[in-house]
Amino acid sequence: MEPLLKTSNLSKSFGGIKAVQDFNIYLHSGELVGLIGPNGAGKTTAFNLLTGVYTPTTGTITFDGKSLVGLKPYKITKLGIARTFQNIRLFDKLTVLDNVKIAYHYHIKYTLPEAILRIGRYGSEEELVEKKAIELLSIFNLTDKKEELASNLPYGQQRRLEIARALAVQPKLLLLDEPAAGMNPQETKELMDMIRWIRKTFALTILLIEHDMSLVMGICERIYVLEFGKMLAHGTPDEIKSNTEVIKAYLGEEV
Repeated sequence: MEPLLKTSNLSKSFGGIKAVQDFNIYLHSGELVGLIGPNGAGKTTAFNLLTGVYTPTTGTITFDGKSLVGLKPYKITKLGIARTFQNIRLFDKLTVLDNVKIAYHYHIKYTLPEAILRIGRYGSEEELVEKKAIELLSIFNLTDKKEELASNLPYGQQRRLEIARALAVQPKLLLLDEPAAGMNPQETKELMDMIRWIRKTFALTILLIEHDMSLVMGICERIYVLEFGKMLAHGTPDEIKSNTEVIKAYLGEEV
């Protein structure tokens, strides 16, 4: 079976700095895979390459049989890749509901004239989008916050809203960049359950960056480890936990 996502010798340099070198990964449909490494290892740079924020210096990216190299981020999103960010990027001055509705614009069928004049398919399509958005907010226990500004939500709820907005794109592959950042242990446990649930419910493939090792080891089937932009290790959680090079580079030599 061909992987849903595959990279080959993917690299990105900024001047003389090699942020990512020979980044080779694969994800099969339905997998939940982790990407870990020390701060500055190149993890977010790798995400930016996969989503078109950066253009690779060398290498290839294939998603669902199509090359992503050179495509703009919005075209990659349209192909079925959605992401969250290490630093939450919501539309702060829009309501919680509008943050989710805006992500559905890839799927609307009315034309620009219909939208301007509010005729034809505009009304029925907008009703459908609002219904779907409210259903997503319900899943993330945010229905009662739908009319609040996104900036007014507590941190944990902003994280959930960002994931809900990403799911509104209706992706095949979801990239989560440190989804547990800033969460307490109880919130992290709830997040683990949520990630498992959304993968099953939405039939998603998930690649996540995370520093919380209990989360990574608890839900990921395979794990890639980066160090200084290079692939250090790849394996199951048990293999990664017992890898001496990973222990030295990431977990600390005394572990």
